[in-house]
Amino acid sequence: MRTGTTTVPTEPGAFTILAELEVPHSPQEWAPHSHPHHELVWGRGGTVTARVDDAVFTVSEGCGLWIPAGMVHAGRLTAELEFHDAFFAAGRTPVAFAEPTVIEMSPLLQSLLSHLMSPGLTDDARARAEAVVFDVLRPAHRQLTLRLPADGRIAPVAEALMLDPADGRSLDEWALAAKMSVRTLSRAFRASTGLSFGQWRQSLRIHHALALLDEGHDVQRVSARLGYAQPSTFIAAFRRLMGVTPGVYVTEKPYSLS
Repeated sequence: MRTGTTTVPTEPGAFTILAELEVPHSPQEWAPHSHPHHELVWGRGGTVTARVDDAVFTVSEGCGLWIPAGMVHAGRLTAELEFHDAFFAAGRTPVAFAEPTVIEMSPLLQSLLSHLMSPGLTDDARARAEAVVFDVLRPAHRQLTLRLPADGRIAPVAEALMLDPADGRSLDEWALAAKMSVRTLSRAFRASTGLSFGQWRQSLRIHHALALLDEGHDVQRVSARLGYAQPSTFIAAFRRLMGVTPGVYVTEKPYSLS
């Protein structure tokens, strides 16, 4: 997801898969940008959050995010994340996804991409490893995506909540701030995002919770920072969306190689 400092070749045919690694010691953010190649990003020990087009993706350990060539995206990494990315030459990649897609980062796929960073690989060895990468590259079962409203009437409400997910204003209060009726606001949210206002805000909070948990904050602190009156309410909401409690999420992440 790097911008001006990237070392990705731009000439056609210079590579098929180029894998890289860095460990930022503080949270990192990238302004909107794009690449001429497909990009796969993933990490260990933290969370990658990406905004691509009209959606926000929160990518935790065990998953990666495929960003198609030419698609504008912005991103954020938690501190001390072991950040991996791999660029796939658009004209030489037999497997590609037309839309941003959460990828299952199995131990085999992670090992293959790490292997491709090895210096001195022969062309034949690289070709064999790349062929297996294409064989095992597949979407994750859970696509943790938050659709952003494209409706200009309610976009300011969504942007305000993204900046402060703990904002506890009611639907009536947000409708008053947006100068529309409660019914219109409610219908607009569902039409634009597929979720009710309450469901959308709950999902937004869980996206933020994943990053906070990966930064080492405990459940009580995360609950308070996201505006929940009680930790038990936060735990129940987290479990409804993620299928596990926050404690299980932290201790039993899938496909961790650490």
